Amino acid sequence: MQTGLEGKPWYFGLGVGAFLGALVIAGFWYLKAGELNEEIERQETRIGQLDVEIQKGRAAKQRLPQFREQVRTLELELDKLLRILPARRNTQDLLRRMRNLTEQGDFGFHRFTPGNFIDREFFSEWPIAIDLSGGYHNLATFFDRIANLSRIINIENLRISANTRGADTILANFTAKTFVYKEPEEDEDEATTGQPQ
Repeated sequence: MQTGLEGKPWYFGLGVGAFLGALVIAGFWYLKAGELNEEIERQETRIGQLDVEIQKGRAAKQRLPQFREQVRTLELELDKLLRILPARRNTQDLLRRMRNLTEQGDFGFHRFTPGNFIDREFFSEWPIAIDLSGGYHNLATFFDRIANLSRIINIENLRISANTRGADTILANFTAKTFVYKEPEEDEDEATTGQPQ
């Protein structure tokens, strides 16, 4: 008994070979196509995510002028607040303003002694001892002008006495207490530099 392709026409062998070749190609294509389909799905998902990000970016771009205006408004508000509660002592500026006020009020400016900071939760109190001599009404005008400064200044421990020497009728000594905002970054820097290394 004969086995094999002997005795069969030549196109039968060609057909079997073509069939086997087609099976190999189909199997390879199926495996490769499966990988390609998975990659295509991954890329389509990624494209969808990028489209969402692009839409968010376009929406943010449209709102950019609004954000810039909000930042400008907040910066102006911060500037106004820092004039009321500055983030640094600025002793020279405060001394100059006090001297200007005393000169406008026709006072004798005898003492301006900044004290030590008293730390509070988010600000520090800064007491400044001041001694003046002048007239009673001038003193009232001086306090009124201090009240109109942009920076917060409280007058404490006011003592007024008669002046027996000179043309001025009274001597006034008091503590002008102002405040300094403690910025969080400064606190963190001080904490790290204060630790032993």
